[in-house]
Amino acid sequence: MGLSIVICMFGTGSPAASWIPNEGTRRLITGFLFGSTGALIAISPIGKESGAHINPIVTLAFWLMGKIHARVAMGYVLAQLTGAVLGAWPLLAWGPMGRSVAFGSALPGTGYHIATVFWGEVITTFAMVSLLFTFLGSRRLRPYTPAIFPILYCIMVFVEAPISGTSTNPARSLGPAVISGQWPEWWIYCAGPLTGTIAATIICSFLAKRITVAKLYRFDSDRHGLFRQMGSPTAPSKKPE
Repeated sequence: MGLSIVICMFGTGSPAASWIPNEGTRRLITGFLFGSTGALIAISPIGKESGAHINPIVTLAFWLMGKIHARVAMGYVLAQLTGAVLGAWPLLAWGPMGRSVAFGSALPGTGYHIATVFWGEVITTFAMVSLLFTFLGSRRLRPYTPAIFPILYCIMVFVEAPISGTSTNPARSLGPAVISGQWPEWWIYCAGPLTGTIAATIICSFLAKRITVAKLYRFDSDRHGLFRQMGSPTAPSKKPE
């Protein structure tokens, strides 16, 4: 869904360019809709069960915080990468329009030094993870956690997309790279988010005790015992009374 939005907004031959001629405005809309896709997953029944990670970097951040078991984290990452590749194949239906933007692949911007592209991914991922932990670590803000993504990605895509494509998600980068064959400097889209996540987790480590479980929404219980609870870093969580 997210990559289809990118193709629709920027693919050659798309009517969006004539409807919204200003590229900056299209980036704002794309970021908002892209973030809204993640927010809707978070508040869906699937998100209630799984925690709505959909991003290996988010899973890594929760694991570094001690909020998810290593075996579950590895299963999540495998599922995320598999889902990203499977979810990319329907994009071929966009045909030439999709190919004109490498089916939404995150690619280094023209004219930008590779170090700039790398730091673009570091900074945007740092912003995403640190804001996520800030909301989850506050009882007052916690219920509104999914709402940060439409606004955050609206801003980040507008400002940073011309530099690196604003991936912040190795799975999101992997899917279109597989079907398009576009792999230039792909290491950036793993190393950049990884670096940003580690930095954000270190800085936000003081919030660890306030984060009850590794879910973006509806995280007050964990009936499957997959997530670690506050105050019991090694024991599975209990059902609520």
